[in-house]
Amino acid sequence: MSTGALGYAPGHTLPLRVEIIRQFKRRRTLVMFGLLMALPWILVIAFQFGPGNNNNQNSLRLSDLATAGGLNFAAFALSVSASFLLVVAVALFCGDTVASEANWSSLRYLLAAPIPRDRLLRQKLIVALGYSAAAVTVVPVMALLAGTIVFGWNDITVPGTGEIIPAADVLPKFAVVIGYAMVSNLVVAAVAFLLSVSTDSPLGAVGGAVGLVIVSTILQAVEALGGLREFLPTFWNTAWLDALAPVPDYSGMIKGVAVALTYAVILIAFAFRRFRRKDVVS
Repeated sequence: MSTGALGYAPGHTLPLRVEIIRQFKRRRTLVMFGLLMALPWILVIAFQFGPGNNNNQNSLRLSDLATAGGLNFAAFALSVSASFLLVVAVALFCGDTVASEANWSSLRYLLAAPIPRDRLLRQKLIVALGYSAAAVTVVPVMALLAGTIVFGWNDITVPGTGEIIPAADVLPKFAVVIGYAMVSNLVVAAVAFLLSVSTDSPLGAVGGAVGLVIVSTILQAVEALGGLREFLPTFWNTAWLDALAPVPDYSGMIKGVAVALTYAVILIAFAFRRFRRKDVVS
């Protein structure tokens, strides 16, 4: 005799589309994406109306080459946002997803639906990573649009060398750069997700992941650590700049992907293990 409820199918509980809509309706989602989409235009205004506005082609810094064209501006926008704003966005989407349910005392009702624990966590992780990927993508794409409209569709000027590369040759590389930015943020996502299943405080989960990045960045500056710094989760974050060179060097990006995936897999496995054993009372 079957002990399951008539029509109950564990594999059909909490469909992805339901979780996507639930998270999209959250105010923090709309506010964060609004901020990410506004950032490139704020930077455009700063370059256009700032007292230091000039297109100094003799300078080889990324910031000074930002107005050389849409691709240069997009690269600059990604570089200034990746170190903090995108970290906060990824930490928010992955750190808030489970902890907020516990904070609102709705997590136990989801499990009582009943939704299997592993499926609940998997669905939430997929959606959180999806929103995180969208957040990482929206800044450079919007910056490319804004930069092209204001500064024109020009060939890219390589920071450091001043060499010119045709825009058509750089565009596929820029897609690789965006993909790498997504992967490098997997560590932030995994830490935030692990903390999210371990606490009832969304702010604590988000803050813990952001704090890890801050500490890692500080340790990265300690030269006494030598080669150990290469195992820090933030060490390879700027390796994507080498992909925009006339002769691309992907070695740093490969190492960065290896480090990020290793940390992410371990931390996410711990998150599932922790949630399976957790006594959910809220």
